[in-house]
Amino acid sequence: MIERYAIHSSIEQLIDRFGIEQTPGYESQYNAAPAKLLPVITHQSPQGFSYFYWGTAPQWTKNKPVAERIINTRIEWLQEKPVLRKALMQHRCIIPANGFYAWKRIGKKSNVPCYFMPADKLFSFAGIWEEYEDAEGDAFHTFSILTMPASELVAAITDRMPVMLDKQQEAVWLNPQATEADLWNVVKPYTELSSYTVSPAVFTPGYNKPSLVLPAPAADQHGNLTLFD
Repeated sequence: MIERYAIHSSIEQLIDRFGIEQTPGYESQYNAAPAKLLPVITHQSPQGFSYFYWGTAPQWTKNKPVAERIINTRIEWLQEKPVLRKALMQHRCIIPANGFYAWKRIGKKSNVPCYFMPADKLFSFAGIWEEYEDAEGDAFHTFSILTMPASELVAAITDRMPVMLDKQQEAVWLNPQATEADLWNVVKPYTELSSYTVSPAVFTPGYNKPSLVLPAPAADQHGNLTLFD
């Protein structure tokens, strides 16, 4: 399961990379976590960022762990579940990112955080989104990152990875006229990745510092150094 990622490029870099208009409200996130309000680009409004909650709105979490089916959607499920297949055709989005985190389990209660970064350092995840109403009748939107079986590099850490898109694949994903076959053709393992261990501070959702994406000695979530490398 992908529970954290980073999006920290400048707004000027994002405008240049994704061809969007100037968008107010953007802030760098070195520790993008579930229930945070984060930038996405939908295939209905590709000209700019929309800000959706990852997985669920904060008031809906009630301090409970956010389930995989909310923050991540397995790409295999899109062929098995009609409601998700409908979302694929009607509610697609991309999620700009610089990299993502994954945990290497080294014991029953011990995990080491690793950071995965593509060669071009700015890409996107494929996603789907939903609209809800809260108890007061106000609408809010959420998104889920699509995941697939991990590539060889990522599989050494975890068994799933995000569906990652380059610029050409994004054009297909955001094309309102794309067929289901067109969309499945862009779902491919992303292999141009590098990885390294990072600070266990990433386990704290509210911690948002540039140092999170820098290499750090392998340590578990308690700060204990490990032999993992």
